[in-house]
Amino acid sequence: MTSTTPAGAGVGPSPTPALEVRGLSLRIGGAQILEDISFVVPTGQVVGVIGPNGAGKTTLFNLVSGVLAPTGGQVLLDGADVTGRTITQRANAGLGRTFQTSSLFPGLSVEENVRLASQVHEGGAISLVRFPRPGDPASRRARDLLGSVGLGDRLRHRAGDLPHGDKRKLEIAMLLATDPSVVLLDEPMAGVASGDVPGLTDVIRSLHRDHGCTVLMVEHHMEVLLGLVERVAVLHFGHLLAIDTPEAVMADPTVQSAYLGEPA
Repeated sequence: MTSTTPAGAGVGPSPTPALEVRGLSLRIGGAQILEDISFVVPTGQVVGVIGPNGAGKTTLFNLVSGVLAPTGGQVLLDGADVTGRTITQRANAGLGRTFQTSSLFPGLSVEENVRLASQVHEGGAISLVRFPRPGDPASRRARDLLGSVGLGDRLRHRAGDLPHGDKRKLEIAMLLATDPSVVLLDEPMAGVASGDVPGLTDVIRSLHRDHGCTVLMVEHHMEVLLGLVERVAVLHFGHLLAIDTPEAVMADPTVQSAYLGEPA
């Protein structure tokens, strides 16, 4: 397995990838946080990112989503260079992201959280005080999306009172309200009770299957990750160590030594 060659190289013409990073680097002071990261995420694929703590996974997501500006390299979304664009501009171009910690309006209902996300995407003004009309398009969309993530029976529940696994589902519904084409999921299983993992896994799978999203995800829950992704990228001390199929990555001695433990 050749870790320095972006996936898809040398296999002939292919459609423009949904997401591509080219030579992405970040240096802060004298510290090289990420160095020369290059890979593509083909349209419609689910790709995982793994690596030990401090490998640079969340930093990579911050660079791709616009939270941080790189000191080198480019981020391309559907072939367009978005490196200099803001978080909002990238979101408007179809890039959505969840974070390790929940980012909800905890005092509002489940439905209101998704309605607000839908309102903003449709260009309307946020209204926290005006109760929407029953036929309000944003409310209809909110109910449809909440049904698709398994929260259709919790519309009136206060978001802050939901179990952690359901909060994650709510975040995904809010993300879907913005019609993303590429979704970044940063440790979606973090803090989720073991009994809620299968349901949340199905919701993540539906992003690709039912909503047509291309997905790049960081996840420490290896069994979940390997059951979802088509390829795995391995980061190690800010470098891209490998990117290949799950089977090839898990069998690679270099990966085993650096991340999974010394091979038996």
